[in-house]
Amino acid sequence: MGEHESAQEKKFRFQFLEQKYGFFHCSDCNIRWESAYVWCISGTNKVYFKQLCRKCQEGYNPYKVESIQCQTCSKSRCNCPMKKRHIDIKRPHRQELCGRCKGKRLSCESTYSFKYIV
Repeated sequence: MGEHESAQEKKFRFQFLEQKYGFFHCSDCNIRWESAYVWCISGTNKVYFKQLCRKCQEGYNPYKVESIQCQTCSKSRCNCPMKKRHIDIKRPHRQELCGRCKGKRLSCESTYSFKYIV
């Protein structure tokens, strides 16, 4: 009976995703990139969506994941007047290379998709 209950609990357990910053390396093309659109299971660095290499289109998980944080005070959310962050808001999010965005109507940049139930 205990096995049946744990299977039932697993079936109905929801997990949230949180946005993090990742460092990627394609071993085939030897291309490196960084992304502020890495989606991990909340409270962990377990990556849920891969990103594609822009050259060979192979999917990769980041080799290193960090919380997105202010470089001045090291907090995720802060009120620092000069925010030094990983994110360069002038660079567009490459939806065609994103495992979460690819083929979807909502992109990672959409405010409605910030926290996502799996």
